[in-house]
Amino acid sequence: MKTRPLGKTGLDLPILSFGASSLGAEFRSITLDEAMRSTRTALDLGMNFIDTSPFYGRGMSEIMLGLGLRDIPRESYSLCTKLGRYSDVHFDFSARRVEESVHISLQRLKTDHLDVLLLHDVEFVPLAQIWEETLPALLKIKEQGKARFVGFSCYPLKTFHTVLDHIEDHIDCILAYNRYTLQNTTLETDLLPRLKEKGIGVIGAGPFSARLLTNAELPVWLKEPENVKDAARRAAKLCADRGVDIAKLALQFACAHPDITTSVAGSANPDNIRKWAEWLAEPIDETLLAEVLAIFAPVQDIGHIEGLPENN
Repeated sequence: MKTRPLGKTGLDLPILSFGASSLGAEFRSITLDEAMRSTRTALDLGMNFIDTSPFYGRGMSEIMLGLGLRDIPRESYSLCTKLGRYSDVHFDFSARRVEESVHISLQRLKTDHLDVLLLHDVEFVPLAQIWEETLPALLKIKEQGKARFVGFSCYPLKTFHTVLDHIEDHIDCILAYNRYTLQNTTLETDLLPRLKEKGIGVIGAGPFSARLLTNAELPVWLKEPENVKDAARRAAKLCADRGVDIAKLALQFACAHPDITTSVAGSANPDNIRKWAEWLAEPIDETLLAEVLAIFAPVQDIGHIEGLPENN
């Protein structure tokens, strides 16, 4: 699989990475066999950057991933986990919890170091804590060799910029989800110029935008407004009429940007993972892409209907 450099880190990551949230049974019950086969399949196909978090399955994702990676040489893959978010309502970015969280994650993942360590969804806490308390603890973890590179994730663009104003000289990368898709390209227009100038690596996630850009039934918790959902249905029908799964076009589009190192997608189904690799080996249908983008043009870059908190 094609790779790209992650900012100035020296890491080369595959353009499609394996997201392990599904291994935490976030979307359905899974078996240990499914977790192990999915992990091995992803690695066999070159998706050797793996993203997880203690939030996914409340620790289950990290545990399953640790089992799935048994007997696989540590140098053959790069590993990312997060800290700070532990449930839908429990956030703890204190210095003490940073050290504790990393210690537990390393034990679950059965490794002595992380390649990337991210602060998870920082928009849910008073942001001053991030640069006043969390960052010094994070840099200490990096100095100890427990994490090679560090960064943060969130959704609101304003939050990205506020945090970057204070810590951009100390971080190596960011993760932004649902911000570079067929319907929303705000990562490119709003954040990329700043990140590229500073040499900060860019990890994208959510190429299917929480199933919006698939033929699957939309989840009840999807926060996009109805006009966005309607456009997505029309775009999916157009693709189907042309004999193409809209998810294929969505994945190809998300992985094509030269300045976005990788896009993270997850599944506990090895067949899905194999299908994604096959899609990326094919050229994108530029004519179909132009027609789909035209459908999304009236709702381009409209985000969650209930915008996440943008703390200052």
